[in-house]
Amino acid sequence: MVHIYAFGSICRGEIDLGSDVDLLAIVNENVNQLDLNIFSVYSYKRIQELWREGNPFAWHLSLESKLIFSDNKTDFLRTMSCPAPYKQGRNDCLKFKSIFNKAVDSINFSLDSYIFDLSTIFLAIRNFATCFSLSQLERPNFSRHSPKSIGNWSLRINDIAYDIFMRARILCTRGIGNLISTDELYFALSQILEIGNWMERLIQKIGQKNE
Repeated sequence: MVHIYAFGSICRGEIDLGSDVDLLAIVNENVNQLDLNIFSVYSYKRIQELWREGNPFAWHLSLESKLIFSDNKTDFLRTMSCPAPYKQGRNDCLKFKSIFNKAVDSINFSLDSYIFDLSTIFLAIRNFATCFSLSQLERPNFSRHSPKSIGNWSLRINDIAYDIFMRARILCTRGIGNLISTDELYFALSQILEIGNWMERLIQKIGQKNE
């Protein structure tokens, strides 16, 4: 049995030249014909576990996936109810803040891998915002622009600096785009303090709700 879904920017109508097409294949066992560079491959058992855990990826698929192939004419994900409530918001946000801090420490120590470090910073703030939105807001935001798209809790940094972080991510994951100059690097780093303060405010917000 095989089910294939699209998810991500193409399902949100946000696809552009910087986007890729996210494809999920759910299979009973490893299918050698599936290219792991193209598909995220999961077993049916693992998807069901993610649903029971209330995992953010389960919520992403539940809210923003579209079936594109089924070998038995069923829509497997729609046969399940909503995922369990997401309860790991604070822990996940703390985890991504730690990843952010380590990337900042790395770039302060050496510029040898600054594009990778900028990419990691972008990954951390994007996933941080998504986990916060899933934990705290009525409608979670899974977009790569989630840090700047969560209403009153949005990250208020310069748009050009945000684009530099995002470009670094695309350079690292897809190898396309203009290289980031040292001037751009230092401009992006001028926003680091505000990003850290933003993360602290949102973590405090989650803590207040849980008290």
